[in-house]
Amino acid sequence: MQGTVDGFTYGLVTPVTAFLMACLGAALGLRCTTRSLRTRGASRAGWLALGATSIGSGIWTMHFIAMLGFTVREAPMSYDRPLTFASLGVAVVMVGVGIFLVGYRGATRMALVTGGTITGLGVASMHYLGMAGMNFEGLFEYDTLTVSLSVVIAVVAATAALWAAVSIHGFLPSLGASVVMGVAVSGMHYTGMAALQVHLHPDAAPQAGEAPTSLLLPMMIGPGCFLLLAAVIVMIDPLVVTGGPQAARRTPGHTSRCGGPVTSIPAQRRPAPHYESASRRAYRQPRSR
Repeated sequence: MQGTVDGFTYGLVTPVTAFLMACLGAALGLRCTTRSLRTRGASRAGWLALGATSIGSGIWTMHFIAMLGFTVREAPMSYDRPLTFASLGVAVVMVGVGIFLVGYRGATRMALVTGGTITGLGVASMHYLGMAGMNFEGLFEYDTLTVSLSVVIAVVAATAALWAAVSIHGFLPSLGASVVMGVAVSGMHYTGMAALQVHLHPDAAPQAGEAPTSLLLPMMIGPGCFLLLAAVIVMIDPLVVTGGPQAARRTPGHTSRCGGPVTSIPAQRRPAPHYESASRRAYRQPRSR
């Protein structure tokens, strides 16, 4: 028997909130990755780790907020806690591999393709591992073509995000890139859900596990508090907010003709004046005819 699936039980509340969480995690992760490019040693590794955890936590939180609106009318559902939190670990680790690769290799074509592929596969693995942690009297069946499309969306979005992290240094352009990544991650999620069909056993009964609403509290306390802490760290670091050290050298009160601020140019030392003798100067003067 095929179950009746409703992915928007609470209307637009869950998809909009999930999208905002994906944008928040992407924005924090991109700014941290950009900041790491201006440091060396342990500081770079720390910023990259913070960026990877921010993106992974944002994607995981986005997924399960969206899943709060997912119900099967004929069968109560529950969650397996170990698999649910294992999906968070998969997201953070695989996103971290991609970010560290680009953070240390730079924006080379090989680094972007490899890092984007690993990160995108991590996003997709998190989604489908989280779906595997749902317990009910039945089974999920996926359309192979639609699942493949969702994986492609995840890989393309991750590659674009990594490129933006190492190539876009302004605050507003980076904010726009995080919105684009939020749209892509949400699109990957709902594309994967569109590939889903639920088949129920004749005698469906509740399964052991955590109820969907019981995951909301640890989900918001754990990754939610981490995202808040990461936001505080990003906001108190001026290089993360402004996008680079050039902004600190801007001269206040001076604007260009286009209305934008003018960056101060370091004063250059003028060459010493050249003196020549009177005889040499007289020799260089043209002779009168």
